[in-house]
Amino acid sequence: MLLGLSTLLTLGWFFSQHLFGLHLTLLEAQGFYLGAIRNQLIEEFKTAWNQGALWSLLISATLVGALSYLVAKHIVQPLIQMEKITEQFAQGNLTARIPESEIPELNRLAINFNRMASNLEGVEQRRQELMGDLTHELRTPLTILEGYLEGLADNAIEPKAELFQRLATETARLGRLVNDTQELSKAEAGYLPIKIQPIDLYPLLLSLMKRFSDQLLEEGPVLLLECPPNPPLVSADPERVEQILVNLLGNAVRYTATGSIKVRVWSEPPKLWIAVIDTGHGMKPEDLPFVFNRFWRSERSRDRHPGGSGMGLAISQRLVILQGGEILVESELDKGSTFRFSLPLA
Repeated sequence: MLLGLSTLLTLGWFFSQHLFGLHLTLLEAQGFYLGAIRNQLIEEFKTAWNQGALWSLLISATLVGALSYLVAKHIVQPLIQMEKITEQFAQGNLTARIPESEIPELNRLAINFNRMASNLEGVEQRRQELMGDLTHELRTPLTILEGYLEGLADNAIEPKAELFQRLATETARLGRLVNDTQELSKAEAGYLPIKIQPIDLYPLLLSLMKRFSDQLLEEGPVLLLECPPNPPLVSADPERVEQILVNLLGNAVRYTATGSIKVRVWSEPPKLWIAVIDTGHGMKPEDLPFVFNRFWRSERSRDRHPGGSGMGLAISQRLVILQGGEILVESELDKGSTFRFSLPLA
């Protein structure tokens, strides 16, 4: 504003004198005699112009300075507040949030910062929960290994093949626990690679049915597939879908001693549903809200094949969500469970 005003005064100074002189010439052409006072008029005009320009400059500068101060203060105050809040956030206060601002640009900045802060707070909370759960789960196998190894070192326990087999089982359990924890942490943080593509589930289901049928004993449950030969294509990652089905079928086999395990597929546009239905011992209604929690297991004493990490369902839930679907569970104690999940149609 000051630059514009200065430019206006400078140009006005030169052009106004020139135009005033032209007007005096026109007056003389019309018969007015100005010869004696012409120079005096020009000097008076210069004096009036200088005084007017000086007052205009002073008043404009005052108004511009006051307005600039108010505008700058209006902008700087929320910026100072943002600086204080970001300092609190950097010091570990992840609950700090920037309030809304009347300035649209600053308000958008505040919204983006608060969204980032919420995401980081969620990541930190999940990390703390994961560390607590992992510590609790590691304590049992480590205690068992420590007890047996101390017994062997003190010759209090006789070294037998059965003992070493038990130690190997606990070691393998620790390995599965570490691998599943890494897989789940990547999925929860959104770092797990998902390669979405149109896929036909029928060949994948046939392969899984054959794989699990070979693992079942003659007195075990019957494995059934209820799927149309040409189901509609889905948009999903084939490796992740296989991982989900392996977790669900593995749980069904683990908790179903007799009866049947059925894989059912049906279409409800815009989704395709896949259900794993078993006739195992099922779960209590009050247990269902915790099914997809980390390290949660239903009545471990009934587990015919112990040693799972307790994170298969949690991983499956995250994989389904990352592919744009949802996963649900229905169960009744001593009658069986139904896990079904959806995938978007291609």
